Amino acid sequence: MMNKSNVVLIGMPGAGKSTIGVVLAKRLGFDFVDSDLVIQSRAGLRLQELIAGEGMAALRRLEEEVLLDLALVRKTVIATGGSAVYSDSGMKALRRNGRTVFLDAPLEELERRIDDMDQRGIVLDPGETFPALFRHRQPLYRRYADLTISVSGKSMETLAGEIVDHLEALPSPRR
Repeated sequence: MMNKSNVVLIGMPGAGKSTIGVVLAKRLGFDFVDSDLVIQSRAGLRLQELIAGEGMAALRRLEEEVLLDLALVRKTVIATGGSAVYSDSGMKALRRNGRTVFLDAPLEELERRIDDMDQRGIVLDPGETFPALFRHRQPLYRRYADLTISVSGKSMETLAGEIVDHLEALPSPRR
């Protein structure tokens, strides 16, 4: 039943996972957690500081550990970092106890929403551009999504309602 499952939000930086997640959690009466904040708390560093000091591999290892831990919570809306889909084991674990919602936004809209990429903790390989990252991640988001919701031009309340309506129509997650 949806009321016993987590809701896992995936998508690009700037898609609104954290913002929509709070509204959705209130609507469902669920807890809310942002995996990027958990990573920062465990590392004692902001994401960009972690990447700069310890490298991308360290961030990905810690992110996978956090995703596996979050897979154990119940009745929680989980806003993942945009790079969560790089962890196959983390995503599979999250899906066992929840429904994964891909918040899909067009590249142009994401670029308008993100003011300072350096401060967002966006996981870019050296020399990689945001448009290239977008193209690379889209198939991963679609692979792990139980539900894809277009966020373009919709209020947070409208999106939360749309997500709830669609989730209620889905079968319960496989255990």
